[in-house]
Amino acid sequence: ATHPQSYYGQGDVNPEFVGLARNAREEALGGLPHIHFNGASGNIAAGKYNDGSVARRAVLADRMENGMRLAWENTVKTGIDADELEWRSEPVDLPLGHHLIEAELKAQLDYDGFDAKRKLVAAKHLAWLQRCRSGHSIRISALRMQNIWLLHLPGELFVEYQLAAQNLRPRDQICTAAYEEYGPGYIGTEIAYSQGGYETSERASRVAPEVEPVLMAAIRKLLQ
Repeated sequence: ATHPQSYYGQGDVNPEFVGLARNAREEALGGLPHIHFNGASGNIAAGKYNDGSVARRAVLADRMENGMRLAWENTVKTGIDADELEWRSEPVDLPLGHHLIEAELKAQLDYDGFDAKRKLVAAKHLAWLQRCRSGHSIRISALRMQNIWLLHLPGELFVEYQLAAQNLRPRDQICTAAYEEYGPGYIGTEIAYSQGGYETSERASRVAPEVEPVLMAAIRKLLQ
């Protein structure tokens, strides 16, 4: 669970250190495809392992590649029966951010004094608002394979949701894959919306602070 970014904003498009590590492992294994699922990392970054320099990206990629190699070499295969394989899904309506006001967002898009970046934010907000009001629900899901769960959750979630999911089934392995539906943007914990910061700002998040109990109720239902 980490933002898969070492540095950005240089105008290029690349798979970052996670993709570089994945590509290296694919090559080492004769082209065997690797798929990366990112955990709930809305408030988690590479931290002390990254200083934002160009050189650091290669170092991070090497670290991840080595971890992937060790995991591969230590894989233990286990038989599984049909009744140990299960797919679950649950629709959930996330509460809209209180700042999403349709008339104001349309006015921002029409105002010539705003630059493209400001209008892009307004457009994303408006699209999500209209989509939710049309009756669209997010569907979160879980794939159970014996005592291993692949839990798919929406948005750029805070890691607290991942930790809470694991605590619901402490004897099982919960592998959280966030970003299943990116429409809501960042999804913080309820208290985080009163603590400030970019992630829970009106620019970055399109859900209300009341999102936590709603989303946690759906997670509990999936994993019960």
